[in-house]
Amino acid sequence: MDVVGVSTNDFGALGDGTTLCTQAIQAAIDQARAGGDTVRFEPGVYLTGALFLKSGVTLRLDKGVRLLGSHDPAAYPLLPTRVAGIEMPWPAALINVYQQKNVRLEGEGTIDGDGKIWWDAYWRLRRAYDPRGLRWAADYDCRRPRLIQIFESSNVSLANLKLTRSGFWTVHICYSEDIRVADVVIRNNEGGRGPSTDGIDIDSSRHVLVERADIACNDDAICFKAGRDWDGLRVARPTEDVVIRDCIVRDGAAGVTFGSETSGGFRNIEVTGLRAGFPVAVGIRFKSSRTRGGTIENIRIRDLHLQDVPTVFRVDFDWNPAYSLPTIPDGLTDIPQIWRTLAQPVPRERGLPKIHDIDIRNVVAVGARLGFDAASFPEAPMRRFRFEGLRLDVREAGSIANAEDWTFEDCELSGLDGRTPIITDSIRVVTAGPK
Repeated sequence: MDVVGVSTNDFGALGDGTTLCTQAIQAAIDQARAGGDTVRFEPGVYLTGALFLKSGVTLRLDKGVRLLGSHDPAAYPLLPTRVAGIEMPWPAALINVYQQKNVRLEGEGTIDGDGKIWWDAYWRLRRAYDPRGLRWAADYDCRRPRLIQIFESSNVSLANLKLTRSGFWTVHICYSEDIRVADVVIRNNEGGRGPSTDGIDIDSSRHVLVERADIACNDDAICFKAGRDWDGLRVARPTEDVVIRDCIVRDGAAGVTFGSETSGGFRNIEVTGLRAGFPVAVGIRFKSSRTRGGTIENIRIRDLHLQDVPTVFRVDFDWNPAYSLPTIPDGLTDIPQIWRTLAQPVPRERGLPKIHDIDIRNVVAVGARLGFDAASFPEAPMRRFRFEGLRLDVREAGSIANAEDWTFEDCELSGLDGRTPIITDSIRVVTAGPK
């Protein structure tokens, strides 16, 4: 049967795992752009640097096809983008949908960042930076390529592929809309545990659907972001109108994470049918800092099953101060601009994050250590949380502080000692046992 579309092999791509194929693959993509064609590969392993998909193009990786990321930093040109909440030049991802529309990336093949070289570089920098009080700068100064970047783009579909060993974040959706991610398998713990290898990051974007993703990574698995501190407040773009459904998280910092980059805010987000198990650390996680700002509102979470996840629900708005609160050490000269941006002061009245109108229903947690670990700032309490149908098998119920107008209906919250969560500095927080 004839192969439909444009073959990268006709442009000189060799699937031998050693020949650099960037130019040949890009030439096929550029050729396909004219006719809105599909780009295909013969089975094999294709070594490549950054590739740029074009409007109207489908990049198809069939079974037996593996794209393997180059270790050469020059293979990933610097581009204006946003990384970890700050707008800055950053290396291109292995696969880029950059200011395009109507793009598809699909198939049963694999995109492999071969990221250990980037992981090792990060840890080397951390060993140099941490003793100098520069933990907060390491993530920005160690420029690691992401696996897939969807930036300022629309109507993009990513489906069925295996994504593995990303040098940094795996799928980063930023300043984009009408995006669908479906049936992807993410494995960033093969051949080591890569630092900050988030699974799917949805960043100041709207109308996003993620369904049936299967994720094992070494940081946030499914994460909502919207900018950091002064720079994020300047941009002020929310993440909104997002649906996450029927996903599995096998390894990661949390099943679902909101933050820590909250500056632009999150609203109208629905998470349903999520399953997570140990070594995932937290089921539902909200994190921010006193300099982030932003409002988290109208979040609906339904039908979660957590197996041996240590903490069920956490709100931490004073998260990781060594990373979240940059201070440039005295005596330094020739300070990089990114350091100045990160250390730009944020007034407290703008920096305190706010959260309200959170609705969580039908969560089953088996074998957990802690039910609740939730606290905000006194000036910005957590308002109007509604819980229904929680079935928490926990050793300790935990604690809630700085909350207003929380209700629990038909919930089993008690720890092994029979106690419900400890409530402090809160008003109108009413817990109730099962009906």
